Amino acid sequence: MFTTRPELVGDFGMVASTHWLASQTGMSVLERGGNAADAAVAAGFVLQVVEPHLNGPGGDVPILLWSELDQKASVVCGQGVAPAAATGKRLRDLGLDIMPGTGHLPNVVPGAFGAWMTLLQQWGSWSVRDVLEPAIHYARHGHPLLRRVSEAIGTVQHLFTEHWPTSAETWLPGGSVPTANSHFKRPALAATYERIIAESGAAGGTRNQQIDAAKNAWYRGFVAEAIERYCTRTPVMDTTGEAHAGLMTADDLARWDAAVEEPVTFDYHNYTVCKTGPWGQGPVFLQQLALLQGFDLESMKPGSADWVHTIIEAGKLAFADREAWYGDPAFVEVPVADLLSPGYNDDRRKLVGDEASFSLRPGNPGGRRPMMPAYPDSPQIDAAGSGEPTISAAGEVRGDTCHLDVVDSSGMMIAATPSGGWFQASPTVPDLGFCLSTRGQMFWVEQGLPNSIAPGKRPRTTLTPSLALRDGKPWLAFGTPGGDFQDQWTLHFFLNVAHGGLNLQEAIDQPEFHSIHMPNSFYPRDTHLGQLLIEGRFDPSVIKELERRGHGVTVRGDWDMGYVSAVAREGGWLKAAANPRGMQGYAVGR
Repeated sequence: MFTTRPELVGDFGMVASTHWLASQTGMSVLERGGNAADAAVAAGFVLQVVEPHLNGPGGDVPILLWSELDQKASVVCGQGVAPAAATGKRLRDLGLDIMPGTGHLPNVVPGAFGAWMTLLQQWGSWSVRDVLEPAIHYARHGHPLLRRVSEAIGTVQHLFTEHWPTSAETWLPGGSVPTANSHFKRPALAATYERIIAESGAAGGTRNQQIDAAKNAWYRGFVAEAIERYCTRTPVMDTTGEAHAGLMTADDLARWDAAVEEPVTFDYHNYTVCKTGPWGQGPVFLQQLALLQGFDLESMKPGSADWVHTIIEAGKLAFADREAWYGDPAFVEVPVADLLSPGYNDDRRKLVGDEASFSLRPGNPGGRRPMMPAYPDSPQIDAAGSGEPTISAAGEVRGDTCHLDVVDSSGMMIAATPSGGWFQASPTVPDLGFCLSTRGQMFWVEQGLPNSIAPGKRPRTTLTPSLALRDGKPWLAFGTPGGDFQDQWTLHFFLNVAHGGLNLQEAIDQPEFHSIHMPNSFYPRDTHLGQLLIEGRFDPSVIKELERRGHGVTVRGDWDMGYVSAVAREGGWLKAAANPRGMQGYAVGR
């Protein structure tokens, strides 16, 4: 089978990500004696510099890893929480019934830095200086600006010049939009990370003590102080059309730390898939497997109408449960065991019919009654769908996500999905050179729901890396950007390998599809019931059959959807593959 690039095979180490510079940075760490954790952290910080429209230092990152030393999978939660002042009443008093998608109000504690440092501290071997130096190099000396970054800056140029002057200083050098492939520098960000290194080194002591000092500088030192000083005192324009000051203080950062958790798992045939808890959408991948386990996918050809229809209809049921039940389990009861139970899914599976469903149908796990939000323009908006937000032709200011995977010769495997802190969504904090996550837009202002906003609560994020065991042995680490589509695209990839017999690259290169039936997790929370997007490489007869079954099919470009990357341990070899769509993702290894 033709593939856009080879599946990489070797026995030393593999790195795959959404940007070639990050992948090569990770590989250089492995070549110099670092392990997978060191490589992931260094590559993660480089992604913040070279893909600033997709993630940033003030963003979020969930991390899944397999440790050979621990002989277990773990989750590092780098999802920041709502500020202490972020209550439903506070937002209602501002006249808001939906969280803005931009500005200061949706800011949450920047969790990415703490998560990367926790990964480094507990599983890595390098110093703070070691892992930050590559990112500092690209920020200080420049990197080739992606065409998409240049286009994104052009889309928000007016916003920056008219309303967000601190962003204009960073992203409009000389007052102009930087061109694609220009040598783009971020000296303020370089200075921030250089100060982190200086304060870490000044602490002396052990490597662990120096990492603690770096975290203190961020969450209880100069970074936290700069964030409070700017966000609480400077109202800025947001998607409401009005200027609002922020709610986050230095105390909010000081109270937060990245947590290490057990993954939620599900056994599917001879595979065990590991995901984050229901503070992320990860269990929706597992729910889809629980439903699909009752269908004979082995008899269906990947990419056939039966294959697409069955997967899409099962997904609609799982995502409806996401809407009704998922939230931060530290605040609400999420009935994960019931949602994944055989009896519950046997009943839910009966709802998958021969024709496309046009209803949101959450279930009743354990006899509980689902509670659904009051969706804007409930439940459908007549507009083009989007997943994790992207820059639109209409000028909406949105961001997206990136992903990276690493496996080393010891067998440590890591999948991480950094996001948030997009320059398009929140103004640059003076002196720091970066902006903050607007992940709080995923909360509901309406109270009494699993994902209602509350102080110290994690928004139910879409970020969802994946780790899978095969026959009880660690096998595959994978993930993708894409918001609500992440646990569709990665599911299709997984099924292509598990049932289609494809290698990693073949599975990534297969024509992609996804539903936009579920409510969008991002502002303005639109829904497009029964609608299916599909790449143009699908056989026309498949598209015609899907339309006959009632799906509202929109055919997109031939290489328009899905940005999966993956690494694997298989047959004594290490393997890797990356997505050709977007023309910037790459896998490296030997």
